[in-house]
Amino acid sequence: MEFIEAECKTIINHVPGNYLPFNWSINPYRGCSHSCSYCFARPTHTFLDMNAGRDFETKIVVKVNAPEVLRRQLAAKRWKGEGIAMGTNTDPYQRAEGRYRLMPEIIRALTDYRNPFSILTKGTLILRDLEPLVEAARVTDVSTAFSIGTLDAAAWQASEPGTPHPRKRIEAVRALNDAGIPCGVLMAPILPGITDDPRQLREVVAAAIDAGATHVSPILLHLRPGVREEFLPWLAETYPDLVERYEELYRKPYAPAAERDALGRRVSGLIRSLGGVRPAPAEPLRFSGRSRGDDHGVTRGEQLTLV
Repeated sequence: MEFIEAECKTIINHVPGNYLPFNWSINPYRGCSHSCSYCFARPTHTFLDMNAGRDFETKIVVKVNAPEVLRRQLAAKRWKGEGIAMGTNTDPYQRAEGRYRLMPEIIRALTDYRNPFSILTKGTLILRDLEPLVEAARVTDVSTAFSIGTLDAAAWQASEPGTPHPRKRIEAVRALNDAGIPCGVLMAPILPGITDDPRQLREVVAAAIDAGATHVSPILLHLRPGVREEFLPWLAETYPDLVERYEELYRKPYAPAAERDALGRRVSGLIRSLGGVRPAPAEPLRFSGRSRGDDHGVTRGEQLTLV
């Protein structure tokens, strides 16, 4: 594993388009040691003259000045305090975070400016930052979600070997919700023929509901250009009998709408049959304003959701 230390000029990134539930994101790292075979962010490494395969997993760019740059951007008059999503490209709680500890200071900066944020992760290291997350939730909207596509040990070890065990992630979902930090489960991605068996889906939904997940949302695998070229050789080596099926399903980056809709119906049915998810706690009254020195009124913040 090679950590490449770099300084960034900006850390709040605008997300173009209107197909996602957020307009701004923070990515303190580029590349990801989780090594997920299907990761849609792999092609971003080619912008750095590195490859989307092994380089993406082992050459991690660390934006060492991210907390300082964040504070500068949050303080700028042009910043309007919109919600910021983290973990939407590469995971902020991957292995490098244990060494560089960028997230605690990022969370504290967002807290000091009462800026709402969300975190999507596979990294149980987020529990290290439970105290600053609870502090943040006292003054702004904080939401979290864990990506847990399967609890099947063989499928997990084959497809995402650098991630914590999915049952450890379920335990983290419970811990966050017990601490008052809303946490849901993104069943992502579901891999056709590998993790989409009804029993496998039910196992994830049941565990998520039992852990108090505020939402459970499935996403079927998609294979964009650059990812497809990495994923299909992995599939041929690991699940050779499925190659023909995938080539048929993924003539385009997304599987046919009928397949995606069917998955959504199956998971929705499972959620209903298992009693439904626990609703997120009622939002408390919070001080408005952009910093701790601006206490002119109270407001109810808008919940930033991940799905």
